Amino acid sequence: MARKVGVVGSGMMGSEIALVYALAGFSVKICDQSAEQVQSAIERLKGVLEQGIAKNRYTREQADAALANLEACDSLESYADRDLVVEAVFEDIDVKGAIFERLAKVLPETAIMMTNTSSISITALGGRLPEERRGRFVGTHFFSPVSRMALVEVIPGIDTDPQVADEVMQLMRDIAKEPIHVKDVVGFAVNRMLHIFFIEAIRLVEEGAVSAEDIDKACKLGLGHPVGPFELMDLTDTKLSMDVQQIMQDHYGDRFMPRQLLKAIVAAGYRGRKTGRGWHRYDAKGKRIPA
Repeated sequence: MARKVGVVGSGMMGSEIALVYALAGFSVKICDQSAEQVQSAIERLKGVLEQGIAKNRYTREQADAALANLEACDSLESYADRDLVVEAVFEDIDVKGAIFERLAKVLPETAIMMTNTSSISITALGGRLPEERRGRFVGTHFFSPVSRMALVEVIPGIDTDPQVADEVMQLMRDIAKEPIHVKDVVGFAVNRMLHIFFIEAIRLVEEGAVSAEDIDKACKLGLGHPVGPFELMDLTDTKLSMDVQQIMQDHYGDRFMPRQLLKAIVAAGYRGRKTGRGWHRYDAKGKRIPA
């Protein structure tokens, strides 16, 4: 089983994916366009760990060990010793594909390559790899925040070796996640359900039937959801929601067409917590400002 892991991308998803591997005792290298970006991400992870210690999710010893397992780097070539690499950059098949083309020239033949994606076809993306590499390529879909959310969708492409898919299922359990096996269909399972939910919530706001604030409240108090749909879009980036819906619209038709109000807030630069404003407003620490 892989013990040396590389993560490509130090954004919110990539950095927390790296963290869960580090907490499980894996040696983890994180790569981005610069070592400074990665070091900044590691500083953010220190805050995640401190919060976890305060809430008794981790001990101080576990947090210190996890940080010791993380290493910043700025070159994919440093992954020549990795058993497994997880790509976690933004949802663009060409950007992801270019990364895997480079990784295929660097990684050992036995290495497993994984993409973290919420919507892109694993088979299509795997086509960017040399044919002999495709059997060890598989998709995963972690959920945000990765350090808290247990579910991972594991998605083999048509060329993925079934044994590799089984190894990845076990690997997810090894890092304290609960995997489900999903066929390689665009949007997989959860996002196909989730984005229909998002679209209908936005439609209700457009119709003036109810406010975004009250929909979030209704979903938490009436449906038992931990966060409401507008809070969730703000947490994960409103543009990401729009991009995923556009990808699914291309494959499934207008039932996934992004609503005009979502397009408008994205065009205005209201990307959610990271910009201080999305469907709701946030202070400099990302804390929600009451309406």
